[in-house]
Amino acid sequence: MTFGKLYLVPNLLGATRPERVLPAGTLDIVRRLRHFVVENTRTSRRVLSRLGMECPIDDIEFIELDKHDTRNLDLMEHLGACLQGEDMGLMSEAGTPCVADPGALVVDLAHSAGIQVVPLVGPNAMILALMASGFNGQAFAFHGYLPIKSPERQNAIKELERRSSSRNETELFIETPFRNNAMLQDLCKCLHPATRLCVASNLTCDDEQVISQDIAAWKTFKGDLNKKPAVFLVYCEPRHSTRK
Repeated sequence: MTFGKLYLVPNLLGATRPERVLPAGTLDIVRRLRHFVVENTRTSRRVLSRLGMECPIDDIEFIELDKHDTRNLDLMEHLGACLQGEDMGLMSEAGTPCVADPGALVVDLAHSAGIQVVPLVGPNAMILALMASGFNGQAFAFHGYLPIKSPERQNAIKELERRSSSRNETELFIETPFRNNAMLQDLCKCLHPATRLCVASNLTCDDEQVISQDIAAWKTFKGDLNKKPAVFLVYCEPRHSTRK
């Protein structure tokens, strides 16, 4: 029997029209799928309803990933439909699957079983933020979440600055939205005034905001980042270089 394909389905980043951020080809494929591996069934049902599925939502099978036990995935439980010749979708809670979520383990399982993996085009917050930052887009690294508590977090921030300077590299990371303001305070406290910081929040939404400036300017920032999904980017040019 020929296996079905595992499609990696980009999710919306916020309250925006699907047609604004998802190509017609992506929507055509997603709308015909009947099996999805997801992190949360309730939110995934809501998203697929917005995408205009060809069948009733109640006819779709949702297989949830256990966030606390993702190392013990069962092939038949998570990818059984593919093994039976039917296509499946893997969808993150927001943005691109397998980036800052456990979906990569399902993809690895699919490769091990000989199931074709097909990434679909859609919004990725990290890449969109990098594009809009004005920082080095040829050398960059994504670090996920930084430590929550100090001094671990402050040490991590300083290490990112050292790494950026030594490698001429843009350092990207994310934070839980309700801790954004506290993160900004720590960044302003720990980074050199000339180091540059970009914060890209609510990307692809009507209230999207991308601010890219040095830490000295961020110290006078009066805005509020609370509860806004955001990507933080740190860039410290090598000391021997000269800005043009």
